[in-house]
Amino acid sequence: MAVVVLLVAVVAGCSSSETPKPTMAPGQGLAGDWNGVLALPDKQLPVGVTFAKDVAAVTVPDQGIYDQPATGVSTDPNNITFTVPGIPGVPNFKGRYDSDTITGTFSQSGNQWPLTMRRGAVPTPPRPQEPKPPWPYKSEDVTYRSGDITIAGTLTLPGAPGPYPAVVLITGSGAQDRNEEVFGHKPFLLIADTLTKAGYAVLRTDDRGIGGTGGKLSTADYTDLSNDVVAGLTFLRGRTDIDRTRIGLLGHSEGGYLAPLVASRPDSGVAFVIMMAGPAASGSDVLLEQNQVLLRAQGASPEEIQKQIEFVSTLTTLIRTGDMDQVRRYIHDHNTPLPVDQQIPDAGADFYTSPYFASFIDYDPTPALKALRVPVLAFYGTKDLQVPPAQSEPLARQDLAADPDADVHVFDGLNHLMQPANTGLPTEYGTIETTIAPEVLYYITAWLTKRFPPAR
Repeated sequence: MAVVVLLVAVVAGCSSSETPKPTMAPGQGLAGDWNGVLALPDKQLPVGVTFAKDVAAVTVPDQGIYDQPATGVSTDPNNITFTVPGIPGVPNFKGRYDSDTITGTFSQSGNQWPLTMRRGAVPTPPRPQEPKPPWPYKSEDVTYRSGDITIAGTLTLPGAPGPYPAVVLITGSGAQDRNEEVFGHKPFLLIADTLTKAGYAVLRTDDRGIGGTGGKLSTADYTDLSNDVVAGLTFLRGRTDIDRTRIGLLGHSEGGYLAPLVASRPDSGVAFVIMMAGPAASGSDVLLEQNQVLLRAQGASPEEIQKQIEFVSTLTTLIRTGDMDQVRRYIHDHNTPLPVDQQIPDAGADFYTSPYFASFIDYDPTPALKALRVPVLAFYGTKDLQVPPAQSEPLARQDLAADPDADVHVFDGLNHLMQPANTGLPTEYGTIETTIAPEVLYYITAWLTKRFPPAR
């Protein structure tokens, strides 16, 4: 299948670049925001670029790309260049700056289009649910240690007297910031705002290698990531304004793996678990099912789907052997006969051979789910093509059957981000104004309030 220009490849959950966004400072000359429109054969595609000295960030709202750090950047007015990394077909731009206009050529997979950019930020879809300061509650930037790294995040606290029940948010796959910002949405900011207004303290943190948090996600395994969550629990229990007996976990996507894994530890003391589109199948099975339903939704032929499933199946089998040189050779052999725009980029090969991805592939959530004896809420959306409910919902019900208080719920018409969706495809996420459907926020709040009423 041909790859759409600047299509973002999403693997097991909501992912983002592990490279921190460069800070863009306005100034004279080229520095600042620019935007233009690529006239593709089938559509007009708005593109935005923010320049500073020899750094740039790219935004393509229709493709769910926001502030993507570019590589190969030159800000020489006579030779402006940048490349969007990690995307098949090596999308890149070459041009020049003259009289407050940047003119040049955008290229990908051997195709070229003229692109003229002028000053100003590219228009982005509105995000009406995004909370804005001033906050009607307390918000603290916090740091604490997890092994040899520092974790940085934000703790929001209700205005009423404590101690407060608390929720620790755990992001989906890929290196996420504390707001889980993806496709121009900030779902964890919205969840934190909603729950804090309802009377709960909420801790949300940057993942390893992002923002103020140290380390590197790609070199971490699930033991490391679980320990990061435990460090957050320990930090909260050390505060007098937190009710140490009523601290729970809310994990989205891959965070729905980690939350039960931590809570199932005999000494975790976790009071409750909320799984938002959390898989109940093994990582390798999720990846296979995800590829199948995504390709089917994109209109792939049965032959194309079967070929991709065979590739993913072999890839995951090789990853489980632990021989990453063999995995790289397999990816190289897979790429060789393919057009450039259909090849797995080098960044993809690095990801598939990382300890982080190996942990995902190897992980089976069944033992952790079966061990839970605390209140659990697991919910899914019928339009979710990344953690398909047809796969995970019955397994969640089965594995949580012995838990005395387990609620498995499916929301009709919602996608992996819990947005009202048409196709459910990831390419649709950025075009939807809603960050999280209001009925989901209400359901979470009502479920929590019934079991762990906040102090008033």
